Amino acid sequence: MKPTETLADFYQRHGRIHSPAGQFNAYRVEEGAKAIASPYTRRNFYKILLLTQAHGTLSYADKTIDVKDGALLFSNPLIPYAWERKSGSETGFVCLFTEEFINPQLKIASVAGSPLFKVGGQPVLFPAPATVAFLSTIFERFLAEWASDYPHKNDLLRNYVQIILHEALKIAPPDQPYAPGTSAARISTLFLDLLDRQFPLASPQDTLLLKNANEFARQLAVHPNHLNKVLKETTGKTTTEHLAGKVAGEAKALLQHSDWPIAAIAQCLGFAHVSNFNSFFKKQTGQPPAHFRKQPRVIS
Repeated sequence: MKPTETLADFYQRHGRIHSPAGQFNAYRVEEGAKAIASPYTRRNFYKILLLTQAHGTLSYADKTIDVKDGALLFSNPLIPYAWERKSGSETGFVCLFTEEFINPQLKIASVAGSPLFKVGGQPVLFPAPATVAFLSTIFERFLAEWASDYPHKNDLLRNYVQIILHEALKIAPPDQPYAPGTSAARISTLFLDLLDRQFPLASPQDTLLLKNANEFARQLAVHPNHLNKVLKETTGKTTTEHLAGKVAGEAKALLQHSDWPIAAIAQCLGFAHVSNFNSFFKKQTGQPPAHFRKQPRVIS
């Protein structure tokens, strides 16, 4: 899989101008029609896409979904996706926003808690024509407000995001029931998949989006204690042990195969201070990072 696509990469691929300080953007799909296909990769931003006309295939995590005519799509920074056009051209609206755009109120109320953005959720909905028409009016307001000089427009834009999420939840299918005994296995599989998708780190600008058990549990919509319990039952390891092993493995790879400064590696892996990273790495491997890096690589 290709490295994580940034907003700047996305805009360049679509022939659009990007402001590095921008946390939000909305535009009509026709205005970004330079790119016919989207590569299969993760993005470092959220995306809500309303298609009023389209014919193509969306590959999302382990799903492949055929899309024709009206559709509402949600993408999470943690999950890779790709779009391949089958025929014609797409029309509709795009809304993009970064983690910085999500204030505490929006994080609690909608984005972080919405099954539309969660692993294992339903990322693609097929609203009725009347709902597509209503959502189109909301996106038209996005465009008008985004171009305005109203000093509090970001607060208004966040409200529009919530409206779209609530309208989507109205038509989203209920969670499918799982037979007794399969819930723990499903949660474990989703956790391990989510953990794996964060690696490898492609550049010093990449950072882990989920750094601890609480953040993983929130993304999976379970209590941290429950996540720890099911992982212990199904894998024999706790949440912390899984995280530590994966982070230590990535740290070893970066120390051996990159020229990144140790401070940059520590930051990418979620450590606020190099000293914390040094202590963690020594506990996991028995030696400090600098000493490990100096050792000759053993090719097997």
